[in-house]
Amino acid sequence: MNKILLIDDDKDLCHLLERELKKENFSVFACYDGGTGLDTFKIHDFQLVVLDIMLPVMNGYEVLAEIRKLDNVPVLMLTAKDSEIDKVSGLRLGADDYLTKPFLMAEFIARVQSLIRRFTVFNNTGEKVILDFKGLHIDVSLRTVLVNNNPVSLTAKEFDLLYFLASNQGKVFTKEQIYTHVWNSDYAFDDRNIMSFISKLRKKIKNEEQHIDYIQTIHRIGYRFSLGV
Repeated sequence: MNKILLIDDDKDLCHLLERELKKENFSVFACYDGGTGLDTFKIHDFQLVVLDIMLPVMNGYEVLAEIRKLDNVPVLMLTAKDSEIDKVSGLRLGADDYLTKPFLMAEFIARVQSLIRRFTVFNNTGEKVILDFKGLHIDVSLRTVLVNNNPVSLTAKEFDLLYFLASNQGKVFTKEQIYTHVWNSDYAFDDRNIMSFISKLRKKIKNEEQHIDYIQTIHRIGYRFSLGV
């Protein structure tokens, strides 16, 4: 049974989400402050973290930063803050998705299922799949990435994004197409969030030694994976 960690100081909301998630056969742990949430994360194996920003003890950004030091588990930011800077801040710290309160329960469940499905499929495959490019090594089964033999730390969604583009080398995709394939849905498309994800991923995997930008921007169309030639 997949386990989900809820970290939100709104106890009524946590109880509601816990009840609905259990209907979908998820095991749910709820914590009401950032410190307790992080401590709980460290002693259990979770497949998803649902994380609020405004929390006592440690705020959501601080908790997210600590989680990313330990694991690439998907993190869904769930918050009343909806400004662009709040979204970008969460994404830059390694969040995989962002949902603003109030929200529809059906959309919340759909996002949870999408994040967990992609994470568990990649992590449970028994087949060893390797993608090798000039200076870039992607081990799909282990979900590891090397640039010039140096390990690169990616979040779950960043890895999914890289794998999608790299496995379709040379093909150009619009931002909306990328969202549909990587997030496995067509709801709540936001091209600014896609741009933020791609910008962060591009910086992480840039091959300074060989002067290669693996992800190229195609003006007014979208993005493609290439070897920079």
